[in-house]
Amino acid sequence: MDTQDKDLNQTLNAWWQYNQDMYTAFNSSLFNDNPVQKALSEQSNRDFGAWLDAIIKKPEAMQQNQLDWWQNQLQIIQQTFASTEMADTKDSVTEERGDRRFKADEWQENPWFNYIKQSYLLFGQSLLSSIRETPGLDDKLKERLEFFARQTVNSLSPSNFISTNPELLKLTLDSNGQNLIDGFELFKKDLEKGGDMLRISMTDESAFELGTDLATTPGRVVFQNHLFELIQYNASSDDVYQVPLLFVPPFVNKYYILDLQSNNSMVKWAVDQGHTVFMMSWKNPDVSMKDIGFEDYVVDGVIAAVDAVEKHTGESDINAIGYCIGGTLLATAMAYFVSKRMKQRIKSATLLTTLLDFSQPGELGVFVNEPTVTALEAYNIQNGIMHGHMLGASFSMLRENSLYWNYYVNNYLKGKAPMSMDLLYWNSDSTNLTAKSHNFMLRELYLENKLIGEKQVSIRGTKIDLSKIKQPLYVLSTRDDHIALWQGTFKGAQQTSKNITFVLGESGHIAGVINPPQANKYGYWFGPDVSGEPQQWFDKAKHNKGSWWTHWQKWVTSHNSEKVPARITHTQDTPGIYDAPGEYVKVKL
Repeated sequence: MDTQDKDLNQTLNAWWQYNQDMYTAFNSSLFNDNPVQKALSEQSNRDFGAWLDAIIKKPEAMQQNQLDWWQNQLQIIQQTFASTEMADTKDSVTEERGDRRFKADEWQENPWFNYIKQSYLLFGQSLLSSIRETPGLDDKLKERLEFFARQTVNSLSPSNFISTNPELLKLTLDSNGQNLIDGFELFKKDLEKGGDMLRISMTDESAFELGTDLATTPGRVVFQNHLFELIQYNASSDDVYQVPLLFVPPFVNKYYILDLQSNNSMVKWAVDQGHTVFMMSWKNPDVSMKDIGFEDYVVDGVIAAVDAVEKHTGESDINAIGYCIGGTLLATAMAYFVSKRMKQRIKSATLLTTLLDFSQPGELGVFVNEPTVTALEAYNIQNGIMHGHMLGASFSMLRENSLYWNYYVNNYLKGKAPMSMDLLYWNSDSTNLTAKSHNFMLRELYLENKLIGEKQVSIRGTKIDLSKIKQPLYVLSTRDDHIALWQGTFKGAQQTSKNITFVLGESGHIAGVINPPQANKYGYWFGPDVSGEPQQWFDKAKHNKGSWWTHWQKWVTSHNSEKVPARITHTQDTPGIYDAPGEYVKVKL
């Protein structure tokens, strides 16, 4: 080996060691002292033990899977070598739709890297297939095993390492390692920013300012208590609908997902349609709020907001929109009104990607088991809150390639600063959960699914029943939602009013909801009533192009067509507190 080759070999070894060290540091820092990760690690050990026991009892399926893997591996080898002579040869194993890890031309054009890619994909597909085909495992166990296996497989992707990623290797050689120097600086900044755990940057967090770049719809905070601020937005028309509109966002995230920028703000769009819009902006809780429970968010939150809207408009009826867990709060408040024999002041309700029946929690189901819930309850009680960064990391695990490893490669190995994007800024602007409310959600809702039971949930000592809700409901779900499966939201809607309009949007939990008409990006399905099974409904539903927002506008105005002169947000008698977006939303972790 000559001197030049020896130097190159030493350089490559150094780069390889750098990648290994960065990979190890990334994983250890990312989940440092994370109770979710610890609980899941313990659960995975139990689940893989159960899988091994099932294989030992009936090894035939695993033996067949191994035989299939070997035959496919030989086919990949033959195909890879043949591809040098046959340009039109297609890969034997291909990535799933939406997988962008192997888009660089070198993965296809270079036989060695093409072989690495296909062998890796085959390994992952074979592992998941063997889990699905193992007899004697219940569906919940299989779901968890697939999740744990997927985490391992995707963390070991050849795209995550310099020596096995042709794009990274070329970049490192061409820049003489400058990308790694730049990446290490980004890694150090993220460590400093995250404190005791790594917060990998998904966007340039200095690129946006609330009230200037995001959450810019003009308005005024007109009410404030220990849980939320209430924003009333300025009218943009001379006349407005008589019945005001209240947004109840999830307290797991900040409200401005509904008011990002003017071109994708549902708040601004609703104001422009002639609604008097109010928005709840939840306080980002700290340890002093540890004893604030789910019932407090219902009574001192939603119902207090309804009272404040009435005070500021003189209207005793409102239309309301609840998003995600905000929709769960809204439906619970409506049931509370009935159980307390109070006037139902919510004239109509819109539930966006809202779970009421928690028997199908989507990929969050991996967290829903007695050992994991018990571990998280203990952590919450000890610390007073579930930290928002831990929640964010846990949710990102559900989409690990796009929300973890994509940024690991881009930021730390390519050395590129993340792009500026409003949605990613919001996604990184985390909120805490109080111990009491989080524990209620974990056990009473997700684990024991009590909300759909008759009088199994108490709100301030009053047992509620969702089946007593009679008001019209507009229920929007999204087909690719991995947090609130549409089949589950469909079943939840069946537990409530008989007057239900069910709509299924395209895309997922966020993009399917934040879908302005002018973008004309995603359509929706609308069909018969919600009786029967979800698939039966879908088979009869009609697909419509364009945003569901316009469909909703026709629905809500059919229950609210009277107009009144536009309301102003503040007068001498009711000056308000301060301008939107308020102060609570600006509190960062």
